[in-house]
Amino acid sequence: MKAREIFDRIEALADLSLQEDYDNSGLQVGFEDKEVNGVLLSLDITEAVIDEAYERGCDLLISHHPLIFKALRCVSDKTYQQRCVCSALQKGITLYCAHTNLDNAVGGVNYKMAQRLGLSISEDSVPLIGRLPSPMPAEAFLDFVKDRFDVKCLRHSAITRELISSVALCGGAGAFLRDKAAKAKADCFLTGEFHYHDYFEAEGMLLVELGHYQSEQFTVDLLCDYLKEAFPSLRVEKSSINTNPILYR
Repeated sequence: MKAREIFDRIEALADLSLQEDYDNSGLQVGFEDKEVNGVLLSLDITEAVIDEAYERGCDLLISHHPLIFKALRCVSDKTYQQRCVCSALQKGITLYCAHTNLDNAVGGVNYKMAQRLGLSISEDSVPLIGRLPSPMPAEAFLDFVKDRFDVKCLRHSAITRELISSVALCGGAGAFLRDKAAKAKADCFLTGEFHYHDYFEAEGMLLVELGHYQSEQFTVDLLCDYLKEAFPSLRVEKSSINTNPILYR
């Protein structure tokens, strides 16, 4: 199977036209006409993940976050991005990413978050708005989020409303959508990252910060299920490496 066939299927779900202007989704390193024997999926591309792909015989590595986000002025051993490019070329591994196009796609990253929480989605909006099966006390909702996203702690604004029914969602750094979530009258806005001053502007809406990695961690599952259904004979595997660059004690 050619790499381009796999790219086309991903783009049928998340067309590249859906990506934000600042983004760099799509083919990062390698060749579209390459014959693919195995696919490895990861949230991020690091040297360790490229090594893992090579060791597992996967010659296509698909990530959510782009490796090449800004133009590289040279390709050497000076930065991890440059080393990853060199390593991928040396090992014959093609690199592809589906980033904000998958964030913005119907059935994409935010829908996967909604699925984790059992939200019903009534409309396609950014941020995505969903409703809980029944209203939940705010404290209980926070515990529920921790359980469903397997996190030990959350950052959140002061609890000023008793019940949570409607939840706005945005994977990754969604602070820029805070005003839209408020305008949509969401009880809660759940995303990966807020800015410090966003919490002063909550205005009664519960702001819940999961962490960037934690909010998007199930994107790999989404892509894995999608590709296995599309290509039953294709070997599709998930990376075993936790690429979260932020550590907690």
